[in-house]
Amino acid sequence: MITVLGRATSSNVQLVMWAIAELGLKVERQDMGGSYGGTDTPEYRAMNPNGLVPVFKDGEHVMFESAAILRYLGAQYGSEAFWPKDNKTRAKLDVIAEWTKTSLCNVLIYNIFWTLIRTPKAERDWDNFAVQVTKMGDLMTIAEHELKDKIFLGGDTLSFADIMFGHILFRYFTLDFDRLNLPNIQAYYDRLVEREAYRNHVMIDYSSLQVN
Repeated sequence: MITVLGRATSSNVQLVMWAIAELGLKVERQDMGGSYGGTDTPEYRAMNPNGLVPVFKDGEHVMFESAAILRYLGAQYGSEAFWPKDNKTRAKLDVIAEWTKTSLCNVLIYNIFWTLIRTPKAERDWDNFAVQVTKMGDLMTIAEHELKDKIFLGGDTLSFADIMFGHILFRYFTLDFDRLNLPNIQAYYDRLVEREAYRNHVMIDYSSLQVN
């Protein structure tokens, strides 16, 4: 039995839960972290010393770090399309996944989202925000080119790279900031929204996280 410890409003939990749903696996999620608390106990810290969410359990196998969990799920349960067995084919997708986690998420989640949602208005650094919005445009232009003539990042079928890239797009398209007109990304996002697993696990109202 797979268990995920973490609140539904966490983007990292959403990434893991979406992947699990796409793979058709049974899972039990327990609210933890944020207003739910529970991450500072010795028991939780033994599973994740950072005290963050999620914690992932597959039977006796326990993990933290959402990107590592995604790769485990792909290797353990993924189809050839989701997790290609050929190292070079998979590596091309992994470059996109890693780029998303280290570059895109850093700007969108930890700068733009954090400024607009998690920082009191009086404390927001609008000069830095403008810099981050420009960076976001530059990065998404790279993704726009990557998606040219593609349905998904690996071709016609969803892969682990789509989970990593796609899970941030709900916030990208719903946060209040200036976005470039990028038709390939818009069409790609529209395809993700058609997926029940995406709607159930990624398109989560984050207004409860708003700090005024």
